[in-house]
Amino acid sequence: MMGTAHVTEITAKYVEAVAKVALMAAGWTVHTAETNEVYDILATDPLTGDAKKVQVKTIRQRQDRGDDLVVYAKKGNGTIYDRSEADYIIGVWAADGEIPRVFMFENRLLGEYWASEARAADRWVELPIALDRSVFAKAADAS
Repeated sequence: MMGTAHVTEITAKYVEAVAKVALMAAGWTVHTAETNEVYDILATDPLTGDAKKVQVKTIRQRQDRGDDLVVYAKKGNGTIYDRSEADYIIGVWAADGEIPRVFMFENRLLGEYWASEARAADRWVELPIALDRSVFAKAADAS
């Protein structure tokens, strides 16, 4: 049987990999740091060419809160991410046995971000994980 720390680490690596796939499918260029950084992903916006720092978190569904989705956006020491540490937050909702859903939103300097399942796609930008090559053509046309 796996220990809890191992399961937590595997889940964190999994949601980060899913976030990278979603960013790439949306036309972003994803960079890998050789050193440990506060942010999880450094990605280049396909429209502006600007590098953005992205923090990835697992979305939890709170049954005690009417099944609302919540992203806990705090560092290990309990403090929030400031803008020098994360421009965007990506939440990955990875329910057991389901295809993950990926939501991206600006870091508004909050410790928690909430949405009902019905409103999540309205409040946050949902990034598909399916590849759409037309996104790359649109980005090339914009430059």
